[in-house]
Amino acid sequence: MFTLLSLLFLGGCADQKTSAVIIQPEQAEKQLRHLKEVNWPTAYREQDTVLLDNILDDAFQMVDADGKWSDKAGELDWIKGHAMSHDSFYYEIKRLDVFENGTAIVAGTGHMINDGEEMIYESTNVLIKKGPDWKAVSSHVSGIRKADE
Repeated sequence: MFTLLSLLFLGGCADQKTSAVIIQPEQAEKQLRHLKEVNWPTAYREQDTVLLDNILDDAFQMVDADGKWSDKAGELDWIKGHAMSHDSFYYEIKRLDVFENGTAIVAGTGHMINDGEEMIYESTNVLIKKGPDWKAVSSHVSGIRKADE
């Protein structure tokens, strides 16, 4: 009986090891760049709550430039009522770190251009690997200002 229980326990441990997150750095970086430079801006520009829902983890929390906290439901509600009016928007990644434990940090500068005037902001995002996808769990935005200031 002891041997059978030991084998069951060890078998369970082996299953846990095989379910560990395996990170391939080059593939992860490519996925994260696409998520942050293409998908995330697309979700806000097109008010695409389905896309944003896929980007944000259920545990997502954000601190905006005014220091206000929001969660996933709050962000989804916000984009429903706030269409982007920018002529152009792009995100410039300045830091992209992928860690072996299945977490990543993506930080950089957002550029919003309207009528030739550019506004920028800084943001940092923490993401976790869930299956084949990266999910944002935290965002912080600060420093909204004219680009020439």
